Amino acid sequence: MMKVKIRDEIIKTEYLIIGGGVAGLQSAITAGSKGVDVLVAEKADTRRSGNGCGGNDHFMCYLPECHGDDFARVISEISEGMEGGPWQDPAMTKKMMLHTKSIVERWQEWGINMKPTGEYRFEGHTMPSRQCYHLKYDGSNQKRVLTNKARENGAKIMNKLYINDILTNDEGRAIGAVGFLLAEDEPEVVVIQCKAVLVATAQAMRMYPNVNPAYIFNVHSCPAAAGGAAIAYRAGAKLINIDVPYRHCGVKGFARSGKAAWFGVVSDINGDSISPFCQAPDRKRGDAIMDINPGVFTKRLENGTGPTFMNCTGYSEDDHAYQHQQFLCEGIDSITDYLEQRGIDLRKSMIEFGTYDYSLQQKGIELDLNAATNIPGIFAAGNVCGNVRGSITNASVWGDIAGESVAEYVKTVGEEEVAGHPLIQKTIDRYNMFMNRENGADWLEANSTLQVIMNDYVSLKLRSEDMLRAGIKYLDDLKEYALNDIGCADAHQLMRTMELFDLIDLGKAVAITARNRKESRGIHKRIDYDYTNPLLTNMFQTIRLDKNGEPVLEWRKRWM
Repeated sequence: MMKVKIRDEIIKTEYLIIGGGVAGLQSAITAGSKGVDVLVAEKADTRRSGNGCGGNDHFMCYLPECHGDDFARVISEISEGMEGGPWQDPAMTKKMMLHTKSIVERWQEWGINMKPTGEYRFEGHTMPSRQCYHLKYDGSNQKRVLTNKARENGAKIMNKLYINDILTNDEGRAIGAVGFLLAEDEPEVVVIQCKAVLVATAQAMRMYPNVNPAYIFNVHSCPAAAGGAAIAYRAGAKLINIDVPYRHCGVKGFARSGKAAWFGVVSDINGDSISPFCQAPDRKRGDAIMDINPGVFTKRLENGTGPTFMNCTGYSEDDHAYQHQQFLCEGIDSITDYLEQRGIDLRKSMIEFGTYDYSLQQKGIELDLNAATNIPGIFAAGNVCGNVRGSITNASVWGDIAGESVAEYVKTVGEEEVAGHPLIQKTIDRYNMFMNRENGADWLEANSTLQVIMNDYVSLKLRSEDMLRAGIKYLDDLKEYALNDIGCADAHQLMRTMELFDLIDLGKAVAITARNRKESRGIHKRIDYDYTNPLLTNMFQTIRLDKNGEPVLEWRKRWM
């Protein structure tokens, strides 16, 4: 049997950042530049972690010198594209886009190449006759650059540190956190005392079955992103828009294939275009059908008209070389390696595309215009947020805004001792329970069971009162069984187990909010409410836990 070690010294900092992805590092840079004492807790390594770990090739932004001064047009066109739609607050999008020029200029100055062709170049994710707002850049080194810049600005980075829960005081204000170190087999409990916390843990993956259920980590985004929104949720923060999860698309069977880097024609098995927007390869436009209807690939398989392919056979030699370069900027060398190993020439052969697993990408914590949540001292940024979209843009901008907000916030609150906080001992007891359980069940078995429950009872294919009620019951059962049965042999298994409970908590929140949405809207299909309720147009649903741990559901109007 193995007991967890407990670090005697409480780590004290002003600003704790949970997650060292793009959002977390950008926030560390900004807050650090303003003299805030910053600690970044990253369960992997900030140089290669998070959704932007391998790189990116597109950054949504508004540059007046390229797009003109008609900002209303900018917001109108973005709202109808990939990063818009009904599940975002236009007010948040407006503030984000006005902030992007500053990020682009700073990143270029720091060494992230925002002009790989020598000038600002906008391509992809754009409807015909509309302006492009996705800047083509080379983000292959972005994590290393941001890590170095954060350290240069005084931030302390603790890699291999997993944060499990946020500590709050009697008034509900965040005052610290508890987690453990992963560097050794034996976990070491770490308690942190702080004035403010940023949750920047990306979206929840591994909640629904992925493209290959035999490999639970073969997911379209960072597989380590496993429900960090639950950390804020358990502390009382509101989640928003989680009743309608998100689906991505890309090369069938591949975890991450960089949809944005492709600009071929979506075609049927005969090579004929099925897209109303693209009949020939177009770097400028890409193929908008993947943005406005990513589920088309699954629909065509289900109705018997598929499979559906990305058709690059009309490429010129220059197009072929250009797309290959975009793959490298995006960090998807798994695709380039596969094509090379199999001798596949995209100029001669089509490649099948498919729809990936559901996730809570850009469905999660509710932010205000200062990147703050409803809980004092808790901020959030990136794909963990639920009322603003924008991927890398979202992460960098709201991480930056959070850093600015925290720099002001920490001046208004004093330090509060966390020693003796009841959640610390409760957490340690739970760790020891799992570590001391010999011959216990494996966390992986429970995670697979979670995916089955979510797929069968909280599916986006068909939902009903009875199915969702059953799903909630089975999720409660799973949580109880997992608490009583799982055993952990080392720190890594303990981390995966804690991630599992985060995913169960979020899965139940998805089921509760889906049950409460008594209508059909978008991919949320209720067989018992097969109409769209006009009274819920421009309305968002939130869920939070009260002091007794009971869910509280509310509706609010979109912030226009």
